[in-house]
Order: sequence, then C-alpha cells, then structure tokens
Amino acid sequence: MSGGERAVFLDRDGVINRDSGYCYRPDQVEFLPGALETVARLAERGYRPVIVTNQSGIARGYYTEADFHALMEWMGERMAAAGAAPAGVYYCPHHPDEDGPHGGPCDCRKPLPGMLRQAADELGLDPAASLLIGDSERDVEAGRAAGVGLNVLLADPPPAETAADTVLPDLADPERLLALL
Repeated sequence: MSGGERAVFLDRDGVINRDSGYCYRPDQVEFLPGALETVARLAERGYRPVIVTNQSGIARGYYTEADFHALMEWMGERMAAAGAAPAGVYYCPHHPDEDGPHGGPCDCRKPLPGMLRQAADELGLDPAASLLIGDSERDVEAGRAAGVGLNVLLADPPPAETAADTVLPDLADPERLLALL
C-alpha cells in the first residue's frame, strides 16, 4: 500500500527484549537497553510501532496463544508507558517441522512477508516509507520481500554479509538509528 502511514516493524525477541528462548511470562522479559526509548522516539517522528514475531513455541506446545496474548498485553502496557505503544502485534504461531494445528507450512513465518503485509493492509501502512528492525537475516528478508524501505539488522559484531541496509550493534543509543532517517 503506498500513501499509507509510516511504521517501524519490530521483531520482539532480541530487539525489544532479551532473547531468553521461548519467552511467554513477564518474569522472563528483560527489556533491552534503549529499545523502548528508541521506539518512542520513532513514534514521535510518526512511525507507528508494529511488532512482527515468529512464535514457534506455540506450535511446539511450550506455551499457548493465550499465554502469548497475555504477555503481549503486559509488554504493551509497559511500552505504552514509555511512549512506545504498539499499533499492532502480529505473530506466526507455526513451525514447519511440527504436527498439529500450527504445524506445516504457512505464509506468515519470517522470512516470508505475510505478517508485514497483513499489518500494512490492516493498519494502512506504507512499507516503502517504513523501517524494519530485526536481529536475524530472516527478519531482513521478510522486510525486503514486503517492500520495507529501510531494513536494519541488530548484530554485534556485524556479519560479513547481510541483506540489511545497515547494521547496528543494538538500540542502546537512539541517535545512531535516528541519524539514518
């Protein structure tokens, strides 16, 4: 969709909070330094925060969709208090190697762009005027496939090769990212 609003598409684990592996309870969440401040600063500049996250722990039976939604409500409240309220939360509960209702192929699991396209359609977003922040190449690949204008990879040290437009070590200093806009 062109002519829509700008967004900052955010992977969750490894971007907003420390990736502790299959996080589904508030006591497992550690917000990363600078993450909420950076998202709040982007929101002030007109970028709507949208979380796009693979959650294969649902397909694997580690936690339920209700657990995921409860955690996202809790996280959303804290993000809102910091000025970084999510405009939307999109998640993929699938895993291609699992059986059951969330097993098998889908079009939403990153690196596929399904979640980003769904968010753009439902929220009236312009991917080309937006940015994506992820901590893996699959995040960047999803952003590219969805036509996101600026794809940022968080990695320290930076990889030898990446499809990202830029690589930052983290979001601890919001000015590093804001200087790119």
